[in-house]
Amino acid sequence: MRSSGLLTLLTLFVAGGALGAPPAATEPPSRLKELIAVEGVRDNQLIGYGLVVGLAGTGDKRQTVFPTQTLTNMLERMGVSVSPAAIQVRNTAAVMVTANLPPFAQPGTRIDINVAAMGDSTNLQGGLLLMTPLKSAGGQVFAVAQGPVVTGGFVAGRSGNNSQTVNHPTAGRVPQGAIVELQPPSTLNENMLRLQLRRADPTNAARIAAVINQRFSPSGGMIARAQTPALVLVDVPPSFKERAVEFLSVVENLRILSDRPARIVINERTGTIALGKEIRLSPVSILHGGLTVEVETAYDVSQPAPFSEGQTMVTPKVGVGVKEEQARHVNLKEGATVDDLVKGLQAIGATARDIIAILQNLQSAGALEAELEVI
Repeated sequence: MRSSGLLTLLTLFVAGGALGAPPAATEPPSRLKELIAVEGVRDNQLIGYGLVVGLAGTGDKRQTVFPTQTLTNMLERMGVSVSPAAIQVRNTAAVMVTANLPPFAQPGTRIDINVAAMGDSTNLQGGLLLMTPLKSAGGQVFAVAQGPVVTGGFVAGRSGNNSQTVNHPTAGRVPQGAIVELQPPSTLNENMLRLQLRRADPTNAARIAAVINQRFSPSGGMIARAQTPALVLVDVPPSFKERAVEFLSVVENLRILSDRPARIVINERTGTIALGKEIRLSPVSILHGGLTVEVETAYDVSQPAPFSEGQTMVTPKVGVGVKEEQARHVNLKEGATVDDLVKGLQAIGATARDIIAILQNLQSAGALEAELEVI
């Protein structure tokens, strides 16, 4: 049966042109800050294991052993000796704590943390996270977390069929809940900057090197060079020696007309098509028709004559109908774009699945000058 559905089209503008071409009027140049990252300046992931206490009977059950062991060890360090078998952990839950340590974070800086239950606790609402060291992959403690847990969900009612759960009450956050104790290993070279492109592209790498050289070496010298499509090396000029931060501030505010590949992204599950407005098409003629097959079952009642020995019966009557629609025609001439194609397909009433099928056929025929990505 011919498919139909909601058609969602996102038309984007894809700019092109030669290296150093003036920016288009409809799209301002992009700042380098949005296109690059500096090597050595990045986040660091932290992780820790801790306890959340103060839960109203929604903590881990006795079947979960490690919360009891953790609580016993903690009390032992505080001078309280107690047997693990004598501890009820219904108000305590074992959790994993994670955080992202930003670059150049100074000791004393506060960062947000995420908390998630490890055992069979059903709700962390109202809990208090006890002091938890947060370690890097190398095992070194960079921060210490503690504070009340804020959950994005809740449980209402009693257990069983009379309760209602909203979102995930077994995971939450502690805003500003960790204090940085050790500065992360973020480095900024005073003599050379290594600029990493967020999306590797040789054209953008060349344009970044060109605009930096034009800004800091107008006489023709070269302090920037594109080593790979994903890496640009920049020598810090003598006027910015021992002022690498100021130099980086000037560099990241320079602007270029970024080049993006011609790409069409299709999500067949939702019927969403994201495409560039200026993607070119070769001259092509498209014929698209639909075949509809309808199967209908009707039920007739067979009634015997009065005073006969027959029985009343229901007999199915199956009918099959086939209808093929006339092929609809779209003709695109030299210089046509995907935007023209979409307007033509919408004019003939094409659905999302129709357009997806047509785009795939165009690519197979070599008439579509873009990369087709199906997600």
